[in-house]
Amino acid sequence: MKTSRMIWSHRLVLVVFFTVVISGGWIIWEVDVVDPPGPSPVDKAKEDLTRIDYPSQREIRWRSRFIKPHETLESLYGKDWPLVARFNRVDRRHVYPGMTIKEPERMDDIRTYSPLPKEHPPAKRYRRYILLDLTEQWLGAYERGLLKFSMPAATGKAGHDTPLGIFRIDARHQTHTSSLYRLPGEEGGQYPMDYALRFHIDKTNVGFWIHARDLPGRPASHGCIGLFDEEMQERTFGTPRKPALVDSRKLYEWAVPDSEYGDDYGEFQEITNGPLLEVRGTLPVYR
Repeated sequence: MKTSRMIWSHRLVLVVFFTVVISGGWIIWEVDVVDPPGPSPVDKAKEDLTRIDYPSQREIRWRSRFIKPHETLESLYGKDWPLVARFNRVDRRHVYPGMTIKEPERMDDIRTYSPLPKEHPPAKRYRRYILLDLTEQWLGAYERGLLKFSMPAATGKAGHDTPLGIFRIDARHQTHTSSLYRLPGEEGGQYPMDYALRFHIDKTNVGFWIHARDLPGRPASHGCIGLFDEEMQERTFGTPRKPALVDSRKLYEWAVPDSEYGDDYGEFQEITNGPLLEVRGTLPVYR
C-alpha cells in the first residue's frame, strides 16, 4: 500500500513537472511573437498622438514613434527636436515612455511647417490680427494680411470649448494666474498663465485668455488658448532644464508692445484698440 502511494506520488510530480515545462514553453513562445509595445487600444488618456487628424498633415509622410524608456525628443532628433515638438503640438514635459508621436519620414518636410495660409484677406485692414484654427490647433500672427509667424496651440477640449467668432484683445497681464485652477499638490498655488492676453468675458464673468500653458499634443484647456512657454514650466515644474520654446512671450510682445501700450510692469492692464482675434473651425477628429 505504501509502495502504491509512492508510485502515484511520483507520477503526480512528473505530471506537474511536464505541465510546468510545457506551459512555460508556451508562455515564452507567446512573449517572443508578441507585437512591439504600443499604446493602450482603449487610450483613455489620448496618449497616441498619431490618432489626431490634422488636415495639413495628410500630404506629409510620417510614421508612428512609440516612446520607450529613457527616450526624449532631444535623444531621438538632436537639434531638430523643436520641429517634431511643433509638428505634434506637444511640449517636452509631455513626451514620456508609453506615448506615441508622429515622426516625419524626412525632417526637411517640416522645417517650414505651418498649416495656416500665408495670406489672410480679412486681416489686410489691420496692422495686427490673430487667427486661431481649432481644427489645426494652430495660431498665426498677421500684419496687414500677411503671416508674420505662427505656432501650435492647445485650445478648449470638448465640453470646455474655446468660443468661436471675432474678438478683440482688451487686457494684458504678464504675470497672470488662474483664479479657478491650482497646481497639483496640497501646497500648489494658482496655475500660472504668463504673458496673458484677454479676449473674451462670458455671461458668467469668466475670462478667456491666450497664455502660457502645458501643451500635451491635443485640445486640453477649459476654453483658453495655451501656447508654449518652457520658461514657465521650468520655474513651475523644474523641467526642462534649458527652456527653449517661448511662444507665449513672442506673441505677447508682438501683440501688445510697450512702445504702444506703455511700460509693462507685470500688472493687470486693460487696453484699447488691441489686435483682433479670429477663432474658427472645429476640434480635430481623434480616430
